[in-house]
Amino acid sequence: MVLVFNAKKRLTLSAGVAGALAVLLDGCSSTPTAPAPEAGAAPRPAAPGATVPMAPPAPFDMHQPPPAPREFRAAWVSTVANIDWPSRNNLTIAKQQAEALAILDRAQALNLNAIVLQVRPSADAIYPSELEPWSEFLTGQQGRAPATAWDPLQFWIEQAHARGLQLHAWFNPYRARHATAKSPLARSHIGSTHPEVVKPYGRYLWMDPGEAAASQHTLDVVLDVVRRYDIDGVHIDDYFYPYPIDASAATAGPEGVALDAGVGQKQELEFPDQASWQHYLLGGGTLDRAGWRRQNVNSLIEALYLGIHKEKSWVRFGISPFGIGRPDRRPPGIVGFSQYDKLYADAELWLANGWLDYLAPQLYWPVAQAPQAFDVLLDYWLAQNTRARHVWPGLYTSRIDNSAKAFAPEEIVKQIGVTRTRAGVQGHLHFSIAALMENRKGIADQLKAQAYQTAALAPASPWLGSDLPPAPAASARREGNGVALRLSAGAGKPVAHYAIWSRYGSEWRFALAPASRPVLLLPDDAAGGSAQAVVVSAVDRLGNESERVSVMR
Repeated sequence: MVLVFNAKKRLTLSAGVAGALAVLLDGCSSTPTAPAPEAGAAPRPAAPGATVPMAPPAPFDMHQPPPAPREFRAAWVSTVANIDWPSRNNLTIAKQQAEALAILDRAQALNLNAIVLQVRPSADAIYPSELEPWSEFLTGQQGRAPATAWDPLQFWIEQAHARGLQLHAWFNPYRARHATAKSPLARSHIGSTHPEVVKPYGRYLWMDPGEAAASQHTLDVVLDVVRRYDIDGVHIDDYFYPYPIDASAATAGPEGVALDAGVGQKQELEFPDQASWQHYLLGGGTLDRAGWRRQNVNSLIEALYLGIHKEKSWVRFGISPFGIGRPDRRPPGIVGFSQYDKLYADAELWLANGWLDYLAPQLYWPVAQAPQAFDVLLDYWLAQNTRARHVWPGLYTSRIDNSAKAFAPEEIVKQIGVTRTRAGVQGHLHFSIAALMENRKGIADQLKAQAYQTAALAPASPWLGSDLPPAPAASARREGNGVALRLSAGAGKPVAHYAIWSRYGSEWRFALAPASRPVLLLPDDAAGGSAQAVVVSAVDRLGNESERVSVMR
């Protein structure tokens, strides 16, 4: 398969700027902690009601604050089937925007630092595109534009950045129609323009990864967004070749069978790629069918990684595969669905070749479920990570529900505690934001009280660039009931955030402010009085931190 980069004229849309004066939230500041412990340390799961430290506290230094806390904290926001946003299709623009702002405000209040927004649920778009039609999950009918012209993706980016949150654009690489879709395919949909590369599979339509035109189309779509939008990351999920479904029923929802370790799987419906397979063989191909399918997926992964960084070196590429690895490499006692053999996803190879910047394996099982134990699977993926990329597991926070297999909130808090005992992790993602918005069984409250007591910087990605930004210029003065801080970036490398430490008595508190917020207030409080010392640094798009500047002592 040959993939080429689209050379269409580039258009960059700049993100908006936030208001000039804002007060740092009390919830975004606390005593920061030292770096994580060494790899291999035994897990220290939190007891219910206990805090989940990022690391043991550093010795207090009156003059110098400790290192900035580092942890990627994200939540997926699904648009497919209106799982998370918008709550239903064809809402008014005002309602869609209000729901988006509520999500972003909740993420900020919880001290998350990233949102992974699904922008392409089924070869469609939640943004204006010349390559794919508007999504019916947004407007109610595929291909129908919003009643009043607006750009939802641009809105999400601007509002996320104004709150100091990264925005990663999440693409489904091959799904062409979801089982819940109701409207007919639009004329601009790939199923209409290139029906020969789109195959029915149960109640779905699926782009055939063996067709070069299908993979090229996905590559073009992703790179179009990278060029036109100020996103922080590109993210793809676990849907490569489709999850096998029951040949007799052809029912939707095969992922549930995979999560249940394959129990109950009947005869599988064969994916209809006979034509592309025969074309490969007639062209002299020598791989077996499974190897050929994996090669098709591998080619797209490599092309995405190279293409994204050719366009913008700071945009991270993340993949969230199914959480269980290859059968021939699994730790003793681990059993279950094989994405290597069924989805033709060779995530181990992608890590070994460095074709991604972060891996977010979906570790959707409890710590105590031995055949798919969360901590054992996490250690497996860390062992595959020979290129020292980021490994940030996906947590099944939405399993906090009223089903027979429901998680207690403490399970998610415990899993975060496990990640913090592994030096090679430093992050996690919640599927999905709905559980946090609903505060199911108090999960949002527990996270804020036990796991996210302070803001955190996302870990740096030195393989993408390690030059430090210039130190900021800063001044402070007493103003009203706090200390007013004015910041400005130094010349040269663009700045994404300011890291701010303020000392109240014998406590250093840490907070982050987006670079668009040059003026802010460090408020007095009843316990610590006013800030006696302030230290700031600048942080670039890759998480590299400048030298610190003492603003007041």
